[in-house]
Amino acid sequence: MGYIEEIRKLVGHRPMIFVGSVLVAIDGQGRILMQQRKFPEGVWGLPGGLMELGESTEDVARRELFEETGLSVGDLSLINVYSGPDQYIKAANGDEFYVVTAAYYSTSITGKLVVDPKESLAYEYFLPNELPNNIVGSHRTILDEFLRIYERERVKTGR
Repeated sequence: MGYIEEIRKLVGHRPMIFVGSVLVAIDGQGRILMQQRKFPEGVWGLPGGLMELGESTEDVARRELFEETGLSVGDLSLINVYSGPDQYIKAANGDEFYVVTAAYYSTSITGKLVVDPKESLAYEYFLPNELPNNIVGSHRTILDEFLRIYERERVKTGR
């Protein structure tokens, strides 16, 4: 049992603050790795999850990517940290929480992609202009900000 589950047993459904990370993983062709989730079923999102005791937000991004896909990540670049009232979630089981999410991106992804069927229906790489429509709302916000940053960097470097 993880930290979150242990705390939930103590506080029930009351609102809590969770810290997590997501990762925009970019392959050599400039495509973004997206996860088709089991919950909510069929919705697309970024690999990521919640912090365990003793982890940094960078550790979370690396651990979650590896656990969910078998892939490893090298250097991470911060996109932004997202928090506030718009990060409130009420789960189907009644659990309430606010999430503080550190969003990173990286082009240094290695390993062989393996889908964890406990959490995912599929993983696919998408070109930035061909992302699926049904994306987790907060992840759509992160992707929009990332794409602005990525485009600025491409213009700066001439790539």
